[in-house]
Amino acid sequence: MYINARRKNFWLILGFVIFWNSGFIGAEFGLPYAGPFTLLFWRYLALSVLLAFYLFLKRDLRWIGWRYARSFMLVGVLAHGVWLTSVLISIDYGVPAGIVALVVALQPLATGALSGSVVGEPTPLTRWIGLIVGFVGVAIPVVTRVDFSNAEDIIAWFIPLLAVVAITIASLIERKIDVKKDYPRIPIDLSLFYQSIATAIVVAIPALFWEELDTQWNGVFISAMIWLILGVSLGAYAIMWLLVERLDATRVASLFYLGPPVTMLMAWIAFGDRVAMVDIVGLLVVFAGVIIAYLKPHSSIQNN
Repeated sequence: MYINARRKNFWLILGFVIFWNSGFIGAEFGLPYAGPFTLLFWRYLALSVLLAFYLFLKRDLRWIGWRYARSFMLVGVLAHGVWLTSVLISIDYGVPAGIVALVVALQPLATGALSGSVVGEPTPLTRWIGLIVGFVGVAIPVVTRVDFSNAEDIIAWFIPLLAVVAITIASLIERKIDVKKDYPRIPIDLSLFYQSIATAIVVAIPALFWEELDTQWNGVFISAMIWLILGVSLGAYAIMWLLVERLDATRVASLFYLGPPVTMLMAWIAFGDRVAMVDIVGLLVVFAGVIIAYLKPHSSIQNN
């Protein structure tokens, strides 16, 4: 029984890592045929429709009140809208998907370092040191590539840091909701619906006025959209919550650190992206930061 459970966990972990990180590759396939905002608009419009239909069949499609809905909608705008827009703009400019994945992998480190202030607990020094080391690891492959005389190049390479800030704030808001006793327990699918529809509404404005919803509907774009919606937004998300139920949240969060090497491998297979030595060095430094952040601090309190 125990062996079967471990085997199931292994396949769930493998599925999550592949599905989640394939989002970077799916986006790179879709971006030649639609702008970043337009791609996100179609993705989250379709996702909102699918979730609404599913919740309707479950008889759980309901209004939860503005007080609660606005929190989940803000999380959606930050964790999906700002996060993915930053990622897509970088990839669209030509930043390798593996480097973007390396930058956004800082999010669990940043959340871990800042979450103590949300729940009123002191943050261990090791988490702050781990976060600083992680930033150094990210800086190694990024700084060596940036043309600092070109403002556009600087923005493209550093905008993934905005994704880190956005999803960290979203994670802290979710953490605050979890610890608040006056917040009702909202089902994951209903929460995702509110997040999705808020994202679709927000990205619709730049998609309409800046990109005019210009889309080349062809087999590659449609296939990429289907995968991003079903494989990433629904599949990876569902597997993640299955893992949270079977494992603890900290162990599941640590799976995001597998993102950079997996994405680099996928990008090499799909697009021939070259992995430079500075990328490997940066990756190793980030992993060192993760190890430091997860070290258990020695307690100076002894039991009498």
